[in-house]
Amino acid sequence: MTQDAPAPSLPAPSRIEAEILRQLAAAAPGRSIDPGEVAKALDPEWQKLTSAVRRAAVRLAEAGSIDILRKGRRVEPAGVKGVIRLRLPAST
Repeated sequence: MTQDAPAPSLPAPSRIEAEILRQLAAAAPGRSIDPGEVAKALDPEWQKLTSAVRRAAVRLAEAGSIDILRKGRRVEPAGVKGVIRLRLPAST
């Protein structure tokens, strides 16, 4: 009987959300960030974090804290697919 390798540990969702917000606060006003940069800041083996970063971005977008962009336009977070970027919501 063989034993499966343990699942890689991921940062807590709150830590991922905090990193998204930290990077957005550091970005120039109106600029967006690449979710991959968030993953890279959290772990040198960042590829394993891409789904977790996307989930955190969706939670933040649903709460109104950030916007998710696709092809430069804001999209609804539910069911977002493809290449995305993140930004702080525009002031009204």
